Amino acid sequence: MKKNKTARRFAAIALLLLGHGIVAMAATPPASSTSGIEQRVAACIACHGREGATTNAGYFPRLSGKPAGYLFNQLRSFRDGRRFNADMSYMVQHLSDAYLMEMAEYFAGLDLPYPPVSPASDAPPAQLARGRQLALEGDAARQIPACVQCHGAALTGVQPAIPGLLGLPRLYVSSQLGAWLTSERHALAPDCMADIGRRMTTADINAVASWLAVQPMPADPKPAASLPAALPMRCGGMPK
Repeated sequence: MKKNKTARRFAAIALLLLGHGIVAMAATPPASSTSGIEQRVAACIACHGREGATTNAGYFPRLSGKPAGYLFNQLRSFRDGRRFNADMSYMVQHLSDAYLMEMAEYFAGLDLPYPPVSPASDAPPAQLARGRQLALEGDAARQIPACVQCHGAALTGVQPAIPGLLGLPRLYVSSQLGAWLTSERHALAPDCMADIGRRMTTADINAVASWLAVQPMPADPKPAASLPAALPMRCGGMPK
């Protein structure tokens, strides 16, 4: 209950900021200059944390340092109805592609430290072991590729459009994987994560989210420049 009240409070702040003129500036793309960008993304920071670093609440993922292509695709998905969140959809419903890309590039360009990760977990050892297996090896019998095959060997993402999986709250990771499983979240076709999500059980989702949440960030947390091999399946939103 306390977390739900916190989430609603952050959302109310964001909408209030929009009401003070941010949406009014969104009808046309802003100038290419970075002047004023901090003001234009103030609504994002109200929920996602100062300068886009993640908050302690599991509802709001970190934005800073993620690939710009990924952030752009997610903003478009909220605007165009592939992802569903009333507050996010309201904030971006009238924004152009050019405006969304400028926002995405702003957050992608932030280089902020990650908070320390506690290795403690209330997940049983068997659950963590299953999560590690799915992340590093996958499950060939059920055609579930390893997370590292797409999200990079360090799981910090890959340019230009694949996000990192580390440094995120367990609740956020599990809720998003669950959204793929229940078809509440979609991406541009072919929707590879929807296919993978439907092959996972609730136990799989809890396992991989629990394991990812306690992994330390590597010395270089930036997304990899490229993958060493082709993606295991076709994914929409990726450059051709």
